[in-house]
Formats: sequence, structure tokens, C-alpha cells
Amino acid sequence: MKSTNEFNNSTSIGAVETARSLRKLYFTRTAFSILWVILVAALAKTNVTIATILFIIYPAWDALATFFDINSNPPTANKRPQYVNAGISIITTIAVIIALQKGIPEALMVFGAWAFLTGLIQLILGLHRRRQFDGQWPMIISGGQSMVAGIVFIAMAHAPNQGITTLAGYAAFGAFYFLLAAFRLGKTIKTAAAV
Repeated sequence: MKSTNEFNNSTSIGAVETARSLRKLYFTRTAFSILWVILVAALAKTNVTIATILFIIYPAWDALATFFDINSNPPTANKRPQYVNAGISIITTIAVIIALQKGIPEALMVFGAWAFLTGLIQLILGLHRRRQFDGQWPMIISGGQSMVAGIVFIAMAHAPNQGITTLAGYAAFGAFYFLLAAFRLGKTIKTAAAV
């Protein structure tokens, strides 16, 4: 039977490992979002094929990153919200491919519904994780903002001149919040390692 000190030490080590994995993932997600925004700004307006690929890649990457997130958590953690999020992102990737056959407004509406649903899950997950990690408030704010952005994308989908560049600000804010969360998790790592 483990003593209280041994239990707290193993819990602290597990929290540090999880926080480190999440921090690395958040930095990776930041880099991806920044690269995606740069590609949208530089190429999407002039090349329809690249714009189409970028439309599809964003939710596909989110699905992949969610699986990395699942693997970052301890085996005992509740991963149901993340599996739901991954499933939604996979379905969104397929739905975007189908919607692009009809046009950009339809793809923006799919993207908006996805932003709303994943934002809701991110908000719930951030609220749940804040008990264990200090660095979750950016994810909570980002989840709420994603929900609002989703509603705006759906409302603006049929407005003139809407395209993939409409989504660049959304991705840029996502990068900002992932970067903030990564830095906040650094504090969690230092605090837990000192215990």
C-alpha cells in the first residue's frame, strides 16, 4: 500500500507528464494555425485548389490533434469529450468536402457548425481540466469565442465576398489561445515539479 507522500508524488509526476505533453501539443497547434493563416493569406485568394485543400485540412488537422490530446492524458482520465470532438472533426472534414461541391457558402456553414460544436466541447473540457491544471483559462475563453465565431460564420456565409479568408482570423485567435495555454502550462509544470 502506498503512503500518502508516495501517492502525492506519483500524482504530481503524472500531472507534470500530462502538462508537458499538452504543452508540446499546444505549441504544435499554434505553429500549425500560424502556418495555415500564412498560406491562406498568401495563396488562397489566387489559387482555388489551394483554398479548397486548406478548407479541408483545418478540420482534418483538428481531428488528428485531438487524438494526440487523448494520448497526452493519463489512462484514468475521462476522454469521452475528446473522442466526441475527434468524431465531430472527422465528420466535418467529410462534410466540408461534400459542401465544397455546392459552393463556399455551404462550406462556411459547415465550418460554422463545427466551430460552434468544438468550441462547446473545448469550453466544457477546459472547465473540467481547470481543477487539475492552471493553464486552462485560455482554452475556456477560446471555446466560448469559437462558439460565437461559429454563429457568425453561419450568419455571414451567403454575404458577398465571403471565402476561406473569413476563417483566417478564427485560426489566428486559435493560435493565440493555444500559445497562451502552453505558457500557462509551463507554470503548472514548475509548480507540480516543486512539490
